Amino acid sequence: MKFTISREDFLKGLNIASRAVASKSAIPVLNNLKIDLDETGLYLTGSNNDLTIKTMIPYSENGKEIIRNYKEGSTLINAKIITEIARRIDSNELTLDVIDSTIAVISDGKSEFKLNCIRSEEYPDLDLEPDGQFLELTFADFATLIDQTAFAASTKEQRPILTAINLEAVDGKLTATATDSARMARKTLDIDVSIRFVANISAKMLVEVAHLAEGAPFVDIAMSDKKALFSLGKTVVATRLQSGDYPNTKNIVPRNINYVLQVNANDMIKAIERVSLLSIERENVVNLSMSDSKVEVTSKSSQIGSASERIETCKYEGQRLEVSFNNEFVLAAIRSLGCTDVTIAFVGEMKPFIIKNDDDDSVVQVVTPMRTY
Repeated sequence: MKFTISREDFLKGLNIASRAVASKSAIPVLNNLKIDLDETGLYLTGSNNDLTIKTMIPYSENGKEIIRNYKEGSTLINAKIITEIARRIDSNELTLDVIDSTIAVISDGKSEFKLNCIRSEEYPDLDLEPDGQFLELTFADFATLIDQTAFAASTKEQRPILTAINLEAVDGKLTATATDSARMARKTLDIDVSIRFVANISAKMLVEVAHLAEGAPFVDIAMSDKKALFSLGKTVVATRLQSGDYPNTKNIVPRNINYVLQVNANDMIKAIERVSLLSIERENVVNLSMSDSKVEVTSKSSQIGSASERIETCKYEGQRLEVSFNNEFVLAAIRSLGCTDVTIAFVGEMKPFIIKNDDDDSVVQVVTPMRTY
């Protein structure tokens, strides 16, 4: 195999495929990228056995020649090293030439690197065929679906299923749910009524897919019993589904609301951020006090002092109520809604409360209060 390629395009492809390569894999061959050149273009594949990314670089695009002086073939080269070489070479083009299937020579006319490489047959077979249920979403819808839910998934491995987003397609609705058991985020999209599936996918991997999808008008999803496959223009991403049963969250959203606070989102965010400067000792706890006369957020530290701020741009309905919560949970929930005004609805002092946008009933955030005694 041999080719001369635009360094910029090659580096972009390497960066994409390398996102699936672990820093140190238990399977040594997966420390490499698989590089294939055929009559359609150059394909770069990276995998960590749970996540696989395959991206294509065409010979030319929009009248620009990208690959020239080529000979088809394939090889495996250490992902980190070849990416760093491509990043640091100081030329617009570089040439990669595989000699006797064991040495890859990378040069730009001034610099030359000779890397050990491996025959591509040593790479494991990867299932990148789309099968199962098929769904097409606009990038905007897919990105919103992930942005408004992924932050609520757990980052702790004690309960792996909580690190996933639960995706359920039924009756013309696609519902994404994430929870770490202390909060929940749920977003619903309208889809074709014939599509039906339930899948648990790592929130971290879905965030990665959303990042890679930037610039693609659509995200094509193929959902089977064992994997989810995402087609993003010239890039394909496959990820294994998370095993286990997702917690039943259908009845978490409170129905009987006794207290309602309508507030400017930015004012609420700024007030929480300011009083949170003194909440470092108490697991980011902030107290919200509401009555007919005032709405106030406070925090205190036995070592530092206390802070309070009155919120003016709001409307409160209900009896006097005080609720303590994790400031990070509430801030993330409000920010995810992306609206000017938010409604926070309460059942009682220690009952989960809702954070929502009254103009968009497709998304809801639920947060569990914290005890302060």
